[in-house]
Amino acid sequence: MSILVLTSDTLIGTPATGNIEYNGQFYGTDSNASRAQIQRITQSTAVASTSGTSIDFTGIPSWVKRITVLLSAVSLSGAGQILIQIGSGSVTTTGYLASSGYCLTGNVTSSVTSTAGFIVIDGVNTQNVTAVLTINLISGNTWISGHSGSIQTAGGITGSGNVTLSGTLDRVRITTSTGTDTFDAGSINILYEG
Repeated sequence: MSILVLTSDTLIGTPATGNIEYNGQFYGTDSNASRAQIQRITQSTAVASTSGTSIDFTGIPSWVKRITVLLSAVSLSGAGQILIQIGSGSVTTTGYLASSGYCLTGNVTSSVTSTAGFIVIDGVNTQNVTAVLTINLISGNTWISGHSGSIQTAGGITGSGNVTLSGTLDRVRITTSTGTDTFDAGSINILYEG
């Protein structure tokens, strides 16, 4: 059995064949001239979604290619929907093509669309939403999303969307479609990776 020991966190030139180094990221090499960057998954700090109209995650590194938004038993005070917005320097609030719906026993019961963000249906007021929404960079500054989850006792939810940002993504906001409904239960976190 082999043991790998990382003795430095400083990049010291082109690594030799087969080496792995750490400089904030992981790298694998197969020749002196070629190395592949292997981005680790970074978890942010979970935020209780029990008050306020929005939760922001900022300072997302420029190398990120995928963001996963985790909603755990999230509830709103009113009949609005959960909205995820991304941005470059500021939050982008227009230009999305997004939809979400929920179904019972295979039949679509309700659906919503949005141009203001990646929408996650919360079609039954006072019910909690648990869902995973993944946002992926497809090319340039164009991002696509997909999500699945459930509304407490109401059934399964699913949806998708896309948007093109004006620059490199550096933030994610979780808010409400009305702008006035507040969060009143649950927690929210994100994961990001290259």
